[in-house]
Amino acid sequence: MKVFINKRIPEAGIQMLKEAGLEVFIPEHENLSHEEWLIYCQNNDAVLSVGGEFKYDQDFFDQCPNIKTIALYSVGFDHVDMKEANRRHIPIGNTPDVLSKATSDVAFLLMQSVARRASYNFQKVKDGNWGDFDPLHALGQELYGKTLGVLGLGRIGFEMAKKSQKAFDMKIIYHNRHQNEEAEKELNATYVSFDELIAQSDVLSVHANFTPEQKDLFNGPVFEKMKSNAIFINTARGGFQNEKELYEALVSKQIWGAGLDVTNPEPMSKNSPLLELSNVCVLPHIGSATIEARTGMAQIAAGNIIAFSKGEKLPYCANPEVYQN
Repeated sequence: MKVFINKRIPEAGIQMLKEAGLEVFIPEHENLSHEEWLIYCQNNDAVLSVGGEFKYDQDFFDQCPNIKTIALYSVGFDHVDMKEANRRHIPIGNTPDVLSKATSDVAFLLMQSVARRASYNFQKVKDGNWGDFDPLHALGQELYGKTLGVLGLGRIGFEMAKKSQKAFDMKIIYHNRHQNEEAEKELNATYVSFDELIAQSDVLSVHANFTPEQKDLFNGPVFEKMKSNAIFINTARGGFQNEKELYEALVSKQIWGAGLDVTNPEPMSKNSPLLELSNVCVLPHIGSATIEARTGMAQIAAGNIIAFSKGEKLPYCANPEVYQN
């Protein structure tokens, strides 16, 4: 079986595929055009897909009928048309669990960075603009005893909530499609409606799976309902936020600050007005960027393809219903 990997991943995953007797194809240059990417896909049986710039939609499946499985190098799968994959009996693998701690670390980092205006103050030092002591300049806020609201209290959201509770004794509220009994028991988390979540949170951290229906979920009317001291954190998908309206909410002091590891669009333009604000911290989608997490993702993605090559179910399958048909 021939496997196409569109970008180089940690060697542990590549070695697993080769030791399993699979042929591995990695392009010499990684900035593939859509046409180049399609040609590679058409000439292979499986794709280990890194990044979300290419869409696995009906057009892709029509043009690449030989593709039998796709292993995503990510937890999210919003760039895959799952209904179409199911219709064609194509299992889609993803990489949950292994990056939960690393990604929650970044959410936790963003929360603190925004609360203390860390990136703004770091830039002042770099610019040689330290200045004299000013008791009232660019003050931050403390997080102790405040309320963390989590949209999507799954694995990553749970880790974020646990850190926040242990470090700052924060009260945990959350909104999910389904209640999380483990979180309610271990963290004393309280399930609330979406309206209650946005109204009660001092910090609102987004960890949900993104769907097209949730595009611009966090927009002007939503920001208006949040607390004036609220910090908005997003390490999930940039599509959740309308960034023009987020900017307007920040400059009009409807909310206090924002920390983003994902942007809309992505990458963010260097001219984005959000980057000029002292109460904003933006990172370039580094949630899983640790040696441990990225290596584990490579091993899980490779393991998914290897299992398929043996006629087995993918151990980490994002569309398990494909096996019910």
